[in-house]
Amino acid sequence: MRHRFERHVLDGVDVRAALLTLVVDLGLLLRRRGQAVRALTLQLAFAGGGQWEKIRRLVEPSAHEDDLRTLAYQLMDAAGLQRGRLTGITLRDEDLLDADQVAERISLDAGREARLVAERAVDRVRENFGPGVIGPAALRVGLVATAGDPGPRAGRHR
Repeated sequence: MRHRFERHVLDGVDVRAALLTLVVDLGLLLRRRGQAVRALTLQLAFAGGGQWEKIRRLVEPSAHEDDLRTLAYQLMDAAGLQRGRLTGITLRDEDLLDADQVAERISLDAGREARLVAERAVDRVRENFGPGVIGPAALRVGLVATAGDPGPRAGRHR
């Protein structure tokens, strides 16, 4: 999944919004294909032609947006950007396997279980009405979650 910015981007909120969009698209694609990923690669393209790339493994294979978002944000934080002028961002799935090969653990985290149920419902809505009809609220109102934060939080309004 790739996102090219129309102009050089310095704003962390815009970068996180683009990354979140890539995560949502990648998760949906993986679930439609019946696949899970063991690792993600994040590649950043900078003005002037420089690039930065890092790969990181998930704790366990997944195609769930929560897991993918957490890892993608960790990768972005690892880049240590302060004032880098980005021209593009790429998120790649690595080390794919069939989803039926992924063991499902019994979770005692009611919040996570609720998000997974909601994810399945959201996928059905996307199948019926198109992928852009529903998604993270952070992308709709200009708010983007930070790493380690499971949901949207107040940020900069557009």
